[in-house]
Amino acid sequence: MFSKILIANRGEIALRIIRTARELGFKTVAVFSEPDRNSLHTMLADEKICIGPAKASESYLNIPNLLSAAEITKADAIHPGYGFLAENPRFPEICETSGITFIGPPASLMRLMGDKNRARQEMEKAKLPVIPGGDKVIEDISEAKKMAQKIGYPVIIKATAGGGGKGLRVVRSTTSLEEQLPIAQNEAKTAFGDSSIYLEKYLLKARHIEIQVVGDKKGNVLAFGERECSIQRKYQKLLEETPSPFIDEKFRRKIIKAVQEAAHFIGYQSLGTFEFLVDERKKFYFMEVNTRAQVEHPITEMAYAIDLIKEQIKIAAGDKLSFSSHLRLNGHSIECRINAEDAETFIPSPGKIDFLVFPGGEGIRVDSAAYSNWQIPPDYDSLIAKIVAKAPTRADAIKKMIVALEMTTIAGIKTNIPLHLSILSNSDFIKGDYDIQFMENFLGKKNSSRKKE
Repeated sequence: MFSKILIANRGEIALRIIRTARELGFKTVAVFSEPDRNSLHTMLADEKICIGPAKASESYLNIPNLLSAAEITKADAIHPGYGFLAENPRFPEICETSGITFIGPPASLMRLMGDKNRARQEMEKAKLPVIPGGDKVIEDISEAKKMAQKIGYPVIIKATAGGGGKGLRVVRSTTSLEEQLPIAQNEAKTAFGDSSIYLEKYLLKARHIEIQVVGDKKGNVLAFGERECSIQRKYQKLLEETPSPFIDEKFRRKIIKAVQEAAHFIGYQSLGTFEFLVDERKKFYFMEVNTRAQVEHPITEMAYAIDLIKEQIKIAAGDKLSFSSHLRLNGHSIECRINAEDAETFIPSPGKIDFLVFPGGEGIRVDSAAYSNWQIPPDYDSLIAKIVAKAPTRADAIKKMIVALEMTTIAGIKTNIPLHLSILSNSDFIKGDYDIQFMENFLGKKNSSRKKE
């Protein structure tokens, strides 16, 4: 059993972990880079320690600095949050060698699922349907052309070590493939230190559906109802909801059963998310497994009245899974990611928050590390807050979210709240009639209207 948790992250997820760790009786250590010296997570943790300058490679991605911080503060466990080192298999391996408990999946699972091509092959063995595509890394443009011809255009280029939209390119012709392949390889190399890519069929009018799983060290695994994540721009999710307005109970039971069996097959431990594309005929195709807590995990927590981070920490401590298969979805939850960016141009808007008021009330949850007079650094992602609304029905949840956003005040910087309000009032969204092309079409119509004016 460990007693003190170092949180190898920043922002709202660091605060999220601090809150649950305290409820469980664990001491916490906040690490921070120089620009984050006055961040909220450093004020609310039991201890804090600087791990380097603004550049992530010299601070939040610097494993020696993080382990030194753990040694100095006598932290005997590390929680990676999401992003940064959360899916780097070297991190849990080095933690284990150093006698520190890593709160997350073991390195072997990270390595298996982190290689998207190997993950596809493993899921095929587990009887999960995968997106039609190549079963090996593409070495050169000649090989890519042959594979694309075999799969059929449009195809999508993917980084084998990827995530977060890095190294992704949709191509609809051989000419486009020739142009985009080296760009995707370079982007993958920069983001992940690995330029390996592979090709998959690009499914039109598909839904991005994900299934949360949690597994203990004793072989018990449980899968939860789906999260709908199709509202995204450039592969970055903006708004998520559960349950999906597209999924019926019969399909839900089918995909949950398939994921639970696949998770058992690979011996999944800790938190994880199986991601799928679902076509118009409700046929689902495996994409990837994220071996960490998801940004959007709060909507599952709200819908099921559970604490996934608490379960993750307890599993790392050796506890048996406390959830049962009798858990049921209750109502509808929606999450809006509030970013510091211009709602029209999507240009980041770092700077000082002059005044801040978040919404409250029954069925509203806000996960944020922002406060009045806080200086948002330009060095990291632009997420300010996650606002979650839960209500008995989807229609009520939409109305509740609109009111919550209208009552949110963030002065001094620009945010994407106006964009979220536009999405929530869109007739297609209200009907639940949308797919992964929604934002492309939505923004196209907005730009067209603006030109006519």
